[in-house]
Amino acid sequence: QVQLVESGGGLVQAGGSLRLSCAASGRTFSRYSMGWFRQAPGKEREFVAGISWIGGRTVYADSVKGRFTISRDNAKNTVYLQMNSLKPEDTAVYYCAAASSVIVSEIRHYEHWGQGTQVTVSS
Repeated sequence: QVQLVESGGGLVQAGGSLRLSCAASGRTFSRYSMGWFRQAPGKEREFVAGISWIGGRTVYADSVKGRFTISRDNAKNTVYLQMNSLKPEDTAVYYCAAASSVIVSEIRHYEHWGQGTQVTVSS
């Protein structure tokens, strides 16, 4: 009963920045913890960042810590991922997901997924 739509992906040079957005609809947005995942061709989907509605706790994968920032705007039913100092290895399809759990770093807790948005970082 929740729909997620990502936007903001594109092509950027290494060292550049990009901001992804995820708009939610269908039910109360504040009842979900939110996360960003990414998947490169031939690889498994991996956790990038998550934010819990309870206390607003944020969690990041080690590979993006210090470069990426997840945030939320409940009034707009939107979660964001600010990506700075991008590297070619960040290239992937990025997915927004919603979880009925405060444990945001484990993929098994996520019940709803967006369609994904492509991020490509050139050398």
